[in-house]
Amino acid sequence: SNSTGAPYAAELAQRGMLVYCFDFRGGSNSSRSDGSPLDMTIFTEQSDVEAVLAWFHSLDEVDPDRIVLMGTSQGGMVSAMTGAEHPEEIRGLVLLYPAFCIPDNARDRFPTQADIPDSTSFFSWLTVGRPYVEAVWDYDVYEAISTYESDVLILHGDQDRIVDLSYSQRALEVYPSAQLEVIAGAGHGFSGSSFELAMEYIVAYLRTQLN
Repeated sequence: SNSTGAPYAAELAQRGMLVYCFDFRGGSNSSRSDGSPLDMTIFTEQSDVEAVLAWFHSLDEVDPDRIVLMGTSQGGMVSAMTGAEHPEEIRGLVLLYPAFCIPDNARDRFPTQADIPDSTSFFSWLTVGRPYVEAVWDYDVYEAISTYESDVLILHGDQDRIVDLSYSQRALEVYPSAQLEVIAGAGHGFSGSSFELAMEYIVAYLRTQLN
């Protein structure tokens, strides 16, 4: 969401980078964008990113050859999906504790698609609709993202209890060119010294990737 990305955006903007944060449609109960969480899926979120990407291409102040996607948790997964669909338009990917576990979580909770209810508290903080679970139930996210060939930066805390570190380790294996930095002591979200360390990795990656 906008609030999650804002601290990173502020730091990057101070370094002269053009950064845009937004809320996904139906991405949360407090989303500033339209839409209901009951209608949201990973693919509606991908279309949101694609709409922002198209808008960026219309702006004179944006270099279309130097666009990088950055996302946290589910936003990281969606950024990875979008990058794989638009490899020529996305120069790089910064994925913070990306939630590649979502398809496994769906299958663990609902052994068959017939078991999926019309709405469910898939996350402790958000009720989603049946379309959300159906969209990920048989989705192979690792196959989908593996076609992205440019450099990828993945950051993940070793104390993450929402998305296990193993999911990023597996992504490291399927990407042709990726760097995984494990942030010791960090959970699902970075703050304090973990945030500062994450910013160091992100800035170093962007300086290399955008030069």
